[in-house]
Amino acid sequence: MTTVSARLSERHLAAPSRALHYLPHTALLLDAVVMTLACLVGMLSRSHLPVFDSYSDISKSVAAVGPLLGLGWLGLSWTFGAYRRDLFGAGADEFKRVLNAGMYAAGLLGVGCYLAKYELSRGFFALTFAIGIPALLLGRLGLRRLLMEAHNRGALQERVLIVGGPRHVDDVATVLRRERWLGYSVVGAVVPSGSAITETDRGVPVLGHADALERLSGLTRDVDVLFVTGGTHHSSSELRRLAWDLEHRNVQLVVAPSVTDVSSERIRVRPVGGLPLMHLDSPRWTHATRWAKRTFDIVGSTTLILAALPLLAYAALRIRLYDGGPVFFRQTRVGRDGAEFACLKFRTMVVDAESRVAQLQAEQGASALRFKMRDDPRITRPGRWLRRFSIDELPQLFNVLRGDMSLVGPRPQVRREVELYDDALRRRLHVRPGMTGLWQVSGRNDLAEEEAARLDLYYVDNWSMMQDLSILRRTLRAVIGSRGAY
Repeated sequence: MTTVSARLSERHLAAPSRALHYLPHTALLLDAVVMTLACLVGMLSRSHLPVFDSYSDISKSVAAVGPLLGLGWLGLSWTFGAYRRDLFGAGADEFKRVLNAGMYAAGLLGVGCYLAKYELSRGFFALTFAIGIPALLLGRLGLRRLLMEAHNRGALQERVLIVGGPRHVDDVATVLRRERWLGYSVVGAVVPSGSAITETDRGVPVLGHADALERLSGLTRDVDVLFVTGGTHHSSSELRRLAWDLEHRNVQLVVAPSVTDVSSERIRVRPVGGLPLMHLDSPRWTHATRWAKRTFDIVGSTTLILAALPLLAYAALRIRLYDGGPVFFRQTRVGRDGAEFACLKFRTMVVDAESRVAQLQAEQGASALRFKMRDDPRITRPGRWLRRFSIDELPQLFNVLRGDMSLVGPRPQVRREVELYDDALRRRLHVRPGMTGLWQVSGRNDLAEEEAARLDLYYVDNWSMMQDLSILRRTLRAVIGSRGAY
């Protein structure tokens, strides 16, 4: 372990900003300001809104209750763990704790005033919590956005050492590097004794070898987070002793199971006899084929067609006037359960574009799977404009209305691409293909083939209506920015 510490020091790793240590204090100060403003707005609104009794003077009662309410509300937030450092930046747990603390504060104040027969203005009570709780949640959301932006710029990073077998280390490192907004910087790995490698396949430097977990506590002055994953022969008692060694050293201990690309909605942790068991619900693609999603598709596509009629007419006119060719391009695509359908698009290429595919593939040395060219010579002048803002795909709204496609889902593929699928990629065919999806909002054609496939499979296995709504919102931003559109 001394060798590992020395090698960490040789890398001249910068310590993370002290702002991370003050993050809970920042959130506490922000909550205190929001609660104070909520009380003031509640009092002023109660006094001036015409729906309340204007003859009632509530200033004295508010002056007596206000400070106690603010302190009690902050105390409940602290008790509920709303200022735990490990909650900031990811997950919904932070917002749940803030919401629960606000609801408990409202309940305790109401019950306390009733039992003490204290005449507190009901208007002030209702307005304060109706304004305060949403404002607290918005404040935490803003703080999270600022933190994620700092992480994406490479600031406020926490240094991570991963302990495990080389393949397990690579699995964890790949996720942490991909999700930069989490703020984790992987500095190295410790692998079991007997491995002679100096670097894993994904480029994580091996800083040492260890089989006994308790010896890792000597690294605490060099790292901020210790990830323990699979591939080592450690026992539960060793892991418990490591947690004891780290409890006073300001180092987070994270146990990473050998599971990736699973949404939080499918995970349940249930301690049984002191043993934390992680239950994984079955993949949720069956939910994406039910009536609720289909109803949403019908209503959504109909609304969008009616709203986009002028744009559809203008695009059709531009295409027809350019070269006199057909307005629409119909291509046979593979949909749900392998059924073929005619996918509609505005024609953005020359009329004989399909006959040139094989030649261009040979020139570019590209495979048939997701063949794309940044400067495709087959694209017409109006076609470039249509592609830039994804207007060429608007006719697919009729495919959605007909039931061939969905508003959100994996991208529809042609038969020659589907024939290249392995067993994992065939899971894409469990659901209707979509006009947009995780692939669309994460870079589109700029993504590597492996990353695009991973996103499609994640969507199929972890479908939810809230995720669909989020993708639709992000699609608008991706289309306006024209990222990866060519």
